Amino acid sequence: MAEYRFLTTWLLGAPRERAWELLERPLEWPRWWRGVVRVDEREAGNGCQVGSCYRIEWRSRIPYSIEFDFTVERVDGPALMSGRAEGDLNGHGRWRLFEDGDVTAVLYEWNVATTKPWMNAVAPLARPFFDWNHDLVMRWGGEGLARELGAPLLACT
Repeated sequence: MAEYRFLTTWLLGAPRERAWELLERPLEWPRWWRGVVRVDEREAGNGCQVGSCYRIEWRSRIPYSIEFDFTVERVDGPALMSGRAEGDLNGHGRWRLFEDGDVTAVLYEWNVATTKPWMNAVAPLARPFFDWNHDLVMRWGGEGLARELGAPLLACT
């Protein structure tokens, strides 16, 4: 398996609680996050979302979809949500939100390995392309979140 480590940061001119409210509802992501094809709830989890499991399908400009189940393992709203992915990608993801004045920093750490044989076979040559694809989908997420909040996206890295 090819392993990938990503850190994405969105700086938004909006309160942290408003950004959190949208991020903690993955079933609504396809409405505002270009690249999220669909999200289906597989397990409801407890009242705080711990144990919730979502099947998420992602697609970008390249002609294939990535699909995995994401199980929420920890929630400390409005600051942190983390969990594990299993499917076309296996690994862990963690959202962290920080607020300073009128600016919210949304950080997403994504540490995964590909499980599709063809992706593993081409990884040595295609890694820059896969990195670019991840960055594109995350940029779309930052832009969509800002649009949904009616707030400026101050930076996306």
